[in-house]
Amino acid sequence: MSATPHLAGITVLDLASVGPAARCSRILADYGATVIKVGPTPRKGAVQIQPPFYAYSANRGMKRVQVDLKAPAGKEAFLRLAAAADVIIESFRPGVVNRLGIGYDDVRRINERIVYCSTSGYGQSGPAAQWAGHDLNYLAVGGYLHCGGRRADGGPALPGATVADSAGGGMHAAIAILAALLRRGVTGSGEYLDVSVAEGVLFFASLYVDQFLATGSKPGPGHDILTGRYACYDVYQARDGKWLAVGAIEPAFYSNLCKALGCEQWIAHQTDDARQDEIRAAFRAAFARRDRDEWVADLAPRDTCVAPVYSIDELSQDPHFRDRKVFVEAKHPARGAFGQVGPVMAGIDRSTTTYAVPDASTTDTSAVLRQAGLSKSEIDDLYSEGVVA
Repeated sequence: MSATPHLAGITVLDLASVGPAARCSRILADYGATVIKVGPTPRKGAVQIQPPFYAYSANRGMKRVQVDLKAPAGKEAFLRLAAAADVIIESFRPGVVNRLGIGYDDVRRINERIVYCSTSGYGQSGPAAQWAGHDLNYLAVGGYLHCGGRRADGGPALPGATVADSAGGGMHAAIAILAALLRRGVTGSGEYLDVSVAEGVLFFASLYVDQFLATGSKPGPGHDILTGRYACYDVYQARDGKWLAVGAIEPAFYSNLCKALGCEQWIAHQTDDARQDEIRAAFRAAFARRDRDEWVADLAPRDTCVAPVYSIDELSQDPHFRDRKVFVEAKHPARGAFGQVGPVMAGIDRSTTTYAVPDASTTDTSAVLRQAGLSKSEIDDLYSEGVVA
């Protein structure tokens, strides 16, 4: 592993405070990029919604500026920052950055090397481009919800995590940006990236989409092994009321599981549709004989594809995650010390276990603007006019 972070020397301007773009900049910062969060200046009487202090890893390793992009002087200040940046990430409604005069074409005129990434729910074009939405909406249109579990009333179950924002949008954007930076290293030119969160979700469901497009088969709950058709891929409750996840897809793993549960009679019937209710009943009865963690200790090392269904507090104490240094300590100027998920992407140095995180009540505006080449008098004028904060 290199001692130099992968993205050292890369400067990112992030115009989003939450959602996919914020997830993306979190990834880029963890890989060593200098991420500058560009937010609006406070407006008298306006309610500014800020994420909780701990959200997005409390903006660990990032800088923060406040600029009024609607003011001509604010726009010019932003463009001064953009002239020296490598990446811009934005998540306004499609068309907004162009109306503000800070869109890709505006920035490209002063910085041909800029990688400009727009993240939106449905993309920058198409009939749904202007629709408002959140994580659940993108999971819905991308097929993810339909193929998942069901509530008691038959409706799709809520996913329980921001899968669309984190992966369909955030990771999607990060991968696209990294590819564009590699391409820029060859061509010397930047690129515009139109990241659609819904299309990222559709990629997650592409096994089923491709199945339909190729065969006409309509995947859904209970359609195949991954959506609940067979007992070998399901969740089961233990004696203590806690749950276990079973993913014994391969026949060898399924056979190991049946033998360990005392259900050898079902080994030959793994994909026998007529016997699935009986197999599930046998598995339920077997798992109900012992507590969850007893089963995990017994089954997990025996090639059975069994794992505990952790609550959040439980996973935070998991010895495997602890051994891999997944969790770190954050030190906040006002909140003190608290734990958080550390940099977990592959290739990132995990030797640092304590990080200083910024206070949202302060900004780095003066220092960032000075670094962009603005003089003290120019910066003072921007402050006096209320254009920056």
